[in-house]
Amino acid sequence: MIDGHGDDFYKFNCPITANFSSNVYGRVDLSRLKAHLCECIGEIGSYPEPEPYTLEACIASSHHLPSGTVCVTNGATEAIYLIAQTFRGTNTAILQPTFSEYADACHMHGHRVSSLYQLPKEQDGYRLPDDVRMLWLCNPNNPTGTVVDKEYMCGLVEHNPQVCFVIDQSYEYFTLCPLFSSAEAAEYPNVLLLHSMTKRYAIPGLRLGYVTGNSGLLKRLRTNRMPWSVNRLAIEAGLFLMENDVPAPLDIAAYLQETAHLCKALKAIGGLDVWDTQTHFMLVRLRVGKVSALKKFLAEEHGILIRDASNFVGLNEQFFRIAAQTPEENNRLVAAITEFVI
Repeated sequence: MIDGHGDDFYKFNCPITANFSSNVYGRVDLSRLKAHLCECIGEIGSYPEPEPYTLEACIASSHHLPSGTVCVTNGATEAIYLIAQTFRGTNTAILQPTFSEYADACHMHGHRVSSLYQLPKEQDGYRLPDDVRMLWLCNPNNPTGTVVDKEYMCGLVEHNPQVCFVIDQSYEYFTLCPLFSSAEAAEYPNVLLLHSMTKRYAIPGLRLGYVTGNSGLLKRLRTNRMPWSVNRLAIEAGLFLMENDVPAPLDIAAYLQETAHLCKALKAIGGLDVWDTQTHFMLVRLRVGKVSALKKFLAEEHGILIRDASNFVGLNEQFFRIAAQTPEENNRLVAAITEFVI
């Protein structure tokens, strides 16, 4: 794992009171889930299912999928490494800049990795480079917040049947843009969708994600999955969230409106380039100076944490990423950055 992911508050001796560095929205009411897990705490004395069959069946049912098209993992990150391992040695392309774990996992398992900075145009026949056999893309993309149009994605997948598309939709619940549903993706023989309950329900400590796709592809993944990779409490949490029909913990339309307000306020400061976003986080470039200095100032002087984005492929020491939080916290961030820039 490359050092520099979000949520690195442990590096600071000062208290962090507003965390913009993680793409997990931290103000979700988890009281019902916590109460349920407390009731289940005695079950940690027993092994979980060797494979999380029960939770997989529950998720398949909720998505109206046939059995065998869901593979539950220890967070979306385990899914990334599992896919890289299963397709070891593949000619892989990654749409950059994006989450570093795709490249890390692929290098670990002997992939020949190349970077793409734009996708082929429709008028060019959607043609990917001839040697590419696997394409990784994050949609909505981390760190840019952009979303690839669904109709275009259909054309890209259909015109490149020789390519396995790994589409990370971990942030699918944080955009209003149309994306592949699990049922739609499962109809393609060359698509794997990654999903994150961690992100949707703000439970990063439980590590819970899953892959959906063609049953043949999923069967190959399962041959490499470790027994008991998903712990007993994570399975219980997943079942509780699915079986109790827990609603989305956020009003996404209102949250994205607040994100737009934050984006506008940052642009008004001057000295920053702010990328328009289609989700709840955004990429920002500091025109003068290094983000490391800004990050240190915000943490030590204001108790605010941002994500230094300089370790994303294609970005440099001027870039940072933030995820919108509450209106009060967003206002604090704008005031603090204004103080630093001016």
